[in-house]
Amino acid sequence: MKASHSFAVALLALTAACSPAKKDEAAKPVQTTIRFATDWKAEAEQGGFYEALAEGEYAKRGLDVKIVQGGPGVNVPQLLGAGAVDMGVGSNAFIVLNMVREGVPVKAVAAEFQKDPQVLLAHAGAGVSKLADLKGHPILLGDASVTGIWVWLKAKFGFTDDQVRKYTSNNGPFLADKRAAQQGYVTSEPYTIEKQAHEKPLVFLLADEGYPGYANMILAPDALIAKNPAAVKAFVEATAKGWSDYLNGDPKPADALILKDNPDMTQDVLDQARAKMKSYGIVEGAETRAAGIGVMTDARWRTFFDMASGQGLYPKTLDYKKGYTLQFLSAPAAK
Repeated sequence: MKASHSFAVALLALTAACSPAKKDEAAKPVQTTIRFATDWKAEAEQGGFYEALAEGEYAKRGLDVKIVQGGPGVNVPQLLGAGAVDMGVGSNAFIVLNMVREGVPVKAVAAEFQKDPQVLLAHAGAGVSKLADLKGHPILLGDASVTGIWVWLKAKFGFTDDQVRKYTSNNGPFLADKRAAQQGYVTSEPYTIEKQAHEKPLVFLLADEGYPGYANMILAPDALIAKNPAAVKAFVEATAKGWSDYLNGDPKPADALILKDNPDMTQDVLDQARAKMKSYGIVEGAETRAAGIGVMTDARWRTFFDMASGQGLYPKTLDYKKGYTLQFLSAPAAK
């Protein structure tokens, strides 16, 4: 009796080991881990990434994505260059060209923001009705903007360096000087100023004035592109789906993750930022309708480089095309 019982137990164990569930578990593909660094604390401007994560768009494409939250002092290109993260956000087009100039082997593989959301804000009633009217007015700019958008503003509108004042992410100096203008993001500062001072500032979106730079780009190291292009393409495709769902569907899955990562964020700020991204066409527009979210073109990169190099920021011989690739975008984007 004992011998028969022992044989039956052994047979059951063997059967369990060969069961379909065990076979399925063994056959389950190993996911590629992607540590993805953002350029700031969790916010609506990263909503598409969080939506793709929350809805499982990355996971269903074989990716195990971990969002590494940014913040003050976080340098995404530096993290990528050091191998501390696998992919990351490129805030603006100047960052991409800076990496080329400095020999950092990283490329932009998609541009989630077709319009850079940077704005200049001015006071109503200060004799300003258009951006060109700010000539001669004090303009509050951060250090990065002085070597970035300010170059374009000077070339386009004839602004001069003596107009520049130091901006330290504090709205106080702007509110105290009715002649002053201030940099900001269309999704952020206009709303915070309205809440803080009960004043609705004039908002000039630089992209609508002709500023050609992409923003919120997905950056990938050359090594990852060469070693695992399928993972890069999967990340680009999943992120595009995430942005579409965040803007046009239910944003709650992403918002929940954003609020968890950044307890200082509030729902009203998320809601208004999402609305601004839609109304200003920051993510979606004519180009994305033709070629998909994240589209980039050679022609637009050329326009940006010609502007920046023409103002002496980069040598005209710089091989700027090393800073991006169109290989992970849909076919129409590569034309």
